[in-house]
Amino acid sequence: EVQLQASGGGLVQPGGSLRLSCAASGFAFHDYAIGWFRQVPGKEREGVSSISRRDRHTYYAYFVGGRFTLSEDNAKNTVYLEMNSLQPEDTAVYYCAADPRGGSFFDHDYTYFGQGTQVTVSS
Repeated sequence: EVQLQASGGGLVQPGGSLRLSCAASGFAFHDYAIGWFRQVPGKEREGVSSISRRDRHTYYAYFVGGRFTLSEDNAKNTVYLEMNSLQPEDTAVYYCAADPRGGSFFDHDYTYFGQGTQVTVSS
């Protein structure tokens, strides 16, 4: 059974950092596209970052602006999203997702989603 477990969210002050983790079970990360998404109440879920299935190239949404870094640890079957210089507008529930196809920033292109982890940026 494919499962994704996101963790690492919390409350942080503006300018602070968090590292989100997404632990996978039931499949091998390196065979799947991986995506991070976020959602605030009343808005659609939006793509934050992704790793493509084939060449493992990483992609970031325009609003990331060089502040986030996506990485993976194949030995732990875990993907990380290092988030720096966090701002109040980054407040959202963050989700990780996986799909055996190519990957994208659109949540409808992903088959598996984990439960979200809340990130709150506030002073």
